[in-house]
Amino acid sequence: MQIRPERPGDAADIATLTTTAFAQAEHSSGTEAAIIARLRDADALLLSLVAVTQGRIVGHVAFSPVTIDGEDRGWIGLGPVSVAPERQRAGIGSALIREGLNRMRAAGRKGCVLLGDPRYYQRFGFRPQPGLVLPNMPPDYFVALPFGGDVPAGEVAFHSAFG
Repeated sequence: MQIRPERPGDAADIATLTTTAFAQAEHSSGTEAAIIARLRDADALLLSLVAVTQGRIVGHVAFSPVTIDGEDRGWIGLGPVSVAPERQRAGIGSALIREGLNRMRAAGRKGCVLLGDPRYYQRFGFRPQPGLVLPNMPPDYFVALPFGGDVPAGEVAFHSAFG
């Protein structure tokens, strides 16, 4: 498996993969592929990585900017992350997440937030942070990973592409 940045021409394959990966997910809004397209159109995909096996995209992860109390404090949001259904539970999503986090840390980002299952994301170091709030969302499912230094306090907002 190769992990590489998204290339021009990958968008349609990423959209198909994302739609398929989330089709049976109980937590899906059904808008994940559209979110990625809106992030791309807004030039807000800070990092978009794909996992490729035998010439086929089998996984994808997106990273985009977030604000804290309306300010850019160097933090990012992770998601959506998608893996082809027949390739799930094979470590592809984990590899994409780890690679993306490493690249974002190396790029000087301060930390990462996401809305997801804390039992899954704790393996990467994500934990609920009492000072960070995502309005109208279950606090136990809003988790953060600081890349060093203090965790800021405030209200987090994902990019408007998330609707």
